[in-house]
Amino acid sequence: MEYPIDIQKSLRKTVSISITEDLRIRIKAPSFMADRDIRAMAQKYRPWIEKHIAMQEKKNRNARSFSPEEVALLKEKAALFVRDRVMYYSAKMGAVPAGVKITSAAGRWGSCSGKNRLCFSYRIALLPPEAADYVVVHELAHIRQKNHGPHFYEEVQKILPDYRRRISLLKQAQEDLGL
Repeated sequence: MEYPIDIQKSLRKTVSISITEDLRIRIKAPSFMADRDIRAMAQKYRPWIEKHIAMQEKKNRNARSFSPEEVALLKEKAALFVRDRVMYYSAKMGAVPAGVKITSAAGRWGSCSGKNRLCFSYRIALLPPEAADYVVVHELAHIRQKNHGPHFYEEVQKILPDYRRRISLLKQAQEDLGL
């Protein structure tokens, strides 16, 4: 393959393949797996890799950048929105975060730490409200369920029965915004 391959071995049981923003192929594999087997797997999944490299190239071409002034305004807008929505959904879900923070994360809309601290990218301010609400509910659901298993989505569905449609809105907004 013409793109660099980064192999990361750890005490995991499965193999994952992803494409980084700088068009590197990242393969995470169990530490006992031989490099030649990992490279053979990359060849086996070559069509998937090529498809996702093309998607990342398109994303890179369309990437939207913001001036420091724009970032500051988006952070303010995001902080107000997130504060209100976290309070609203937290009361409905009975899931109280240990803290809420606005970050400059580019690769994710939000996160929930093991200590139930929520972080949201300032880019949430660019989303349609229904998609942004999904991100808030998603992260609050992680207070109860730390994974993305069936019980996690049951928590989300209790609050947002149309969560699948909202995920589609989120993906479409992400594509439209070049994020």
